Amino acid sequence: MTKSLEDAFAAAEQLPDQLQDSLAAAILEELDLERNWEAKLAETADALEQLADEALTDHRGGRTEDLDPDKL
Repeated sequence: MTKSLEDAFAAAEQLPDQLQDSLAAAILEELDLERNWEAKLAETADALEQLADEALTDHRGGRTEDLDPDKL
């Protein structure tokens, strides 16, 4: 555990129980969201790689246009 996280937990220990529980729930929810995000990203890695390859093939084949930010 890093020093920063140890300091954060030490500070959290001084909070009332209800606030500690709320903080714990928020941390656990954030960790769960991160795990879910990484799992979804891993599931789509092959599809993203294929899309990137197709985009490069189109670009190299002259089938793309430069983006004009003024026309967005």
